[in-house]
Amino acid sequence: MVQPDSWIRKMALEEGMISPFSDGLVREENGKKIVSYGLSSYGYDLRVDRKFKVFTDVYNSIVDPKNFRPDSFVDIEADTCIIPPNSFALAKSVEYFRIPRNVLTLCIGKSTYARCGIIVNVTPFEPEWEGYVTLEISNTTPLPAKIYANEGLAQVLFFVSEQVCETSYADRGGKYMGQVEITYPSI
Repeated sequence: MVQPDSWIRKMALEEGMISPFSDGLVREENGKKIVSYGLSSYGYDLRVDRKFKVFTDVYNSIVDPKNFRPDSFVDIEADTCIIPPNSFALAKSVEYFRIPRNVLTLCIGKSTYARCGIIVNVTPFEPEWEGYVTLEISNTTPLPAKIYANEGLAQVLFFVSEQVCETSYADRGGKYMGQVEITYPSI
């Protein structure tokens, strides 16, 4: 049996499944402790990019996935992002993912943020989906919450099948295929 971290390493380095790829957990940079990212035992801890879209209710909008208003967000590009109390932000991963046809992933928040009331919500990466991940970061607390760019935010878990799926995300022409920026909901 192949060890999960060995399989992820092989797929990242030989097949370009994760780019850029950090071969092991990075917990410190330039002598400073950071929220870790990189290869772990059974998954990969992705980083959040410097671009954020922070939700604002300045226009008293209704959040409607069928009629989404981009002016519901304020664009921020910085090394940190402050998410207002009981609000959320969209962001994207530093890493680009190319999911094989026989793999499904789940992406869950890291415990460092979860223990601060910050929840990361990401849908599965389906077989043959590729792109930068759009991340939803919720601040469930009554206080402002700080997010650190270029540090770990969520862990990707890989579920590998011995068989390939009948119809992949690419076969269906999935609407979020190949996203390179933070992508709003669409139907």
